[in-house]
Amino acid sequence: MKIARVRHQGRIMAARVERDTVYPVLPEEPRHMADAVRDLVADGTAARVLRADVPGVALADVELLSPLTAPQKIVCIGLNYADHIRETGLETPSAPLAFVKTAHTLTGPTAPVHVARGTTAQLDWEAELAVVVGRTARNVTAEQAAEHVFGYTVANDVSARDAQFADGQWFRGKNFDDFCPLGPWIVTADEVPDPQDLAVTARVNGTTVQDSSTKEMIFGVAETIAYLSRFMTLFPGDVIATGTPHGVGMGRDPQLWLGDGDVVEVEVEGIGLLRNQVVVTD
Repeated sequence: MKIARVRHQGRIMAARVERDTVYPVLPEEPRHMADAVRDLVADGTAARVLRADVPGVALADVELLSPLTAPQKIVCIGLNYADHIRETGLETPSAPLAFVKTAHTLTGPTAPVHVARGTTAQLDWEAELAVVVGRTARNVTAEQAAEHVFGYTVANDVSARDAQFADGQWFRGKNFDDFCPLGPWIVTADEVPDPQDLAVTARVNGTTVQDSSTKEMIFGVAETIAYLSRFMTLFPGDVIATGTPHGVGMGRDPQLWLGDGDVVEVEVEGIGLLRNQVVVTD
């Protein structure tokens, strides 16, 4: 099942997507989609609404928004693909390398990525599979991890490399406004039998720049959830961005940076596609 957050005729709602049609899930938009995730994994009213025969709206007639607006946290994993480590020349981490993006970075699957002029000269892309937590997880094992996954979506971990490496830590370089396009929906876990066997690609202005597979992950989804849950409680609606493969702008020779008008498409097999244009503002 695909769960989306959409705008239709000025109204924002949670909806399920079936082929070219969207069906409202809840009678009104929840405070944030993390609430909807909590409801949807429960055997309650929302679950019954999902099965109800409600009128649909053509997908072409709605605007797809970020499926989550206010997760408690967005945990990102750095240097998690073997091919990405080879291109950067950095050492392989002995454990998942975690950092955080905050909710203000979230933007929709087709929304512009706005960047203020003069704030970065090294704007980069990172195609990623993202996990949406569905059940509270604390001290879970890798074998138990799948029970705590609501579903999967697509993320672009947009990065200002000059800010990232100038500071000695990554917070500023990863947390500009709009630096986390997410979507286009959440695909429930039952439709993703093996998250470690999905193609991950990115294109810039139509040219393929990343072409890999989640098989290249050093720490898989289950291992990452288990590791993080040792140190922090993972709550329904939390997002885990699982890292990016080779082909980022920083790792190319010569290096390639995004500029005004460039279009980045990020796709994960069986999940969906993001298409965002960079807009430099004064």
